[in-house]
Amino acid sequence: MDVVLAGYNVDYELIAAMRSAFPEMDNLTPETISAAYARISRNPRPVNELREIARGEVEKARKSNRSIVFDMGHSSIAEHAVFNVDVIGVSRFIVEEIEKFRLCSYTEKSQRYIRLDGDFVIPEEIESAGMRNLFIETIENQNQLYREIYELLREYVFEMHREMAEVPSNQSTLEGWAKEDARYIISLATETQLGMTLNARNLELMLRRCAAHPLKEVRRYGSRLYDATKRVSPSLVRYTDATPYDVSTRSDLRKMVSNMMRNDEGASTAGNSKNLTDHNVTLVATTPDGDDIVIASLIHSSSSRSMADCAAVVARMSEDEKKKVIKTACRLMRSYDVPLREFENADLHFEIIISASCFAQLKRHRMATLSCQEYDPVLG
Repeated sequence: MDVVLAGYNVDYELIAAMRSAFPEMDNLTPETISAAYARISRNPRPVNELREIARGEVEKARKSNRSIVFDMGHSSIAEHAVFNVDVIGVSRFIVEEIEKFRLCSYTEKSQRYIRLDGDFVIPEEIESAGMRNLFIETIENQNQLYREIYELLREYVFEMHREMAEVPSNQSTLEGWAKEDARYIISLATETQLGMTLNARNLELMLRRCAAHPLKEVRRYGSRLYDATKRVSPSLVRYTDATPYDVSTRSDLRKMVSNMMRNDEGASTAGNSKNLTDHNVTLVATTPDGDDIVIASLIHSSSSRSMADCAAVVARMSEDEKKKVIKTACRLMRSYDVPLREFENADLHFEIIISASCFAQLKRHRMATLSCQEYDPVLG
């Protein structure tokens, strides 16, 4: 056995400095790793030798990538090229669009640890509609209220937790609680920043979706993202233009559904059928016999029996026997442990009415399936 470190991400400023100092080095690109890994399936050489060959033949490596990724359709090769991207000066609203891409990694400016100072983004659509002054006035009033609420909440939190406040190291935590609650008044236009890590395959998808987005800020973000990355791995990112699928599918569905609702005699005439007095969390659907499926899956992966046999075994088990299986699967878990994958075989589907501030936390759970309606003030 041999494990060789093939590479790791380094700061782009360092790469630029190396290129400046050694202009003859034209192989400072993740494309060579993708090309080497693509050759593993058909070349018997050790992969570290394949990387050495790719580094010495960059243009040949790029030609190989284009052929394998785009002509043969083996897009997973592009996943070996990874980018770290600084995203600066975007709105909270656009961050929601950025973080819809589930297989990327994000670390966002915290509104818990950093006190907001009033920076915000003015959408071009607001400018074009002649509403700039009203927009700025509204945002500034919200920001002023944010500052006032924070001071009041800070005093309240420290009073409610006097013993905790006496320890100096706890003060930032208490202030964080106040900031966390005060941010409910701030707009989705509030400016923020994030660090993002993504591979070339997801980069291409993000560029294509951004190009098709109706909001100008999203399209501008996509354009800046392309400008920042296009020279790094041109052989792995090709289809970046908006496609008819991305441009029209959502709007086509909205038009069709709107007509359906208009013709449905049972549909609400109020424009929104939700009742604000109802519970804000509704369990819409669950996997039938979800517990039994999880237990059968645990038995299946721990035996050589078929899934049908395991399901039959579970059907004969008592409640105590079922609990014993679940407890055994969870008994040794600590806070940093992840549940066994068998638990993913049971789903729960919720409809939730929440604030934008709460959704900012919910969207972090990227392995969940989140489908959202547009923001609607009717909801309260």
